[in-house]
Amino acid sequence: MTDAAARVWTRKDLLGLEELSSHEILHLLDTARGFQEISTRSIKKAPALRGKVVLNLFFEPSTRTKASFSLAAQRLSADLVDVVKEASSAVKGESLVDTGRNLEAMGVDIVVIRHQQAGAPALLARNLDACVINAGDGTHEHPTQGLLDIFTMREKFGDLRGKKIALVGDITHSRVARSNIWGLQKLGAEVGLIGPKTLVPSAFKELGVAIHYHLDEVIDHYDVFNILRIQTERQQKGMFPSVREYHYLYGIDQTRVSRMKPGVLIMHPGPINRGVEISQEVADGENSVILRQVTNGLAVRMAALVLTQSAKEVNVG
Repeated sequence: MTDAAARVWTRKDLLGLEELSSHEILHLLDTARGFQEISTRSIKKAPALRGKVVLNLFFEPSTRTKASFSLAAQRLSADLVDVVKEASSAVKGESLVDTGRNLEAMGVDIVVIRHQQAGAPALLARNLDACVINAGDGTHEHPTQGLLDIFTMREKFGDLRGKKIALVGDITHSRVARSNIWGLQKLGAEVGLIGPKTLVPSAFKELGVAIHYHLDEVIDHYDVFNILRIQTERQQKGMFPSVREYHYLYGIDQTRVSRMKPGVLIMHPGPINRGVEISQEVADGENSVILRQVTNGLAVRMAALVLTQSAKEVNVG
């Protein structure tokens, strides 16, 4: 990392987009662009983290995020260790901090953590010398998902100032929504939230976003529709009468896409509930960049791993 780059990114941890400046966000995204090329090589390797140990510490199920961080670490030539809750000492009552300190004592350099409790990554970061990257904590934030979403939008539009981005669906339980809101607003985008009142509380207006309860009234207003999954596992009670009614009122199908702006982007952080929040033809259609989000996530997570570790070394040095 150059001296100029070190002055832009000085954090050993990536905990959320709320605390990042626009300059830090753009620097990480620009760094990620440089890592895209690695995935096109016949030998998909770079030596940036050779000799370092990356630990995936996942207390919640994950497919895309965990696999993406694993591949990112391997492509940077790091050694990788995977630990899930069921195989950790947490099931025996060990505290998160004690778990982290014991793993750090084995030589772990970077901890990528997903946890059901908001604030768990921050707690770990305060108690470890190792870098900590938040892979999703409760309903708080999912910073690398927010970053890869923004990265994908910038591929299409470049500068996001003045662009109108809609987040549709279960905002209440979505850490992805919160990371998108913080990141997009810092880059000058206008953010709108769309969904039933039970899933889009009016309190979100305090974040400076627009709130809409009727999708069809604003269907041609937004440049991007980022569709969020209905998180039934986090809902304590039914938040809408039925899945069928939800799809009728808020599902993105081809009829609705035909009424959107030309060139609209359709996004989804996954996993997709086809036929609920999005139809199959839209998920696989020409406006969809869902698989592109997955591809871009690898580059974004490589950038996050390298920048946090480099900042730690600069600060120690």
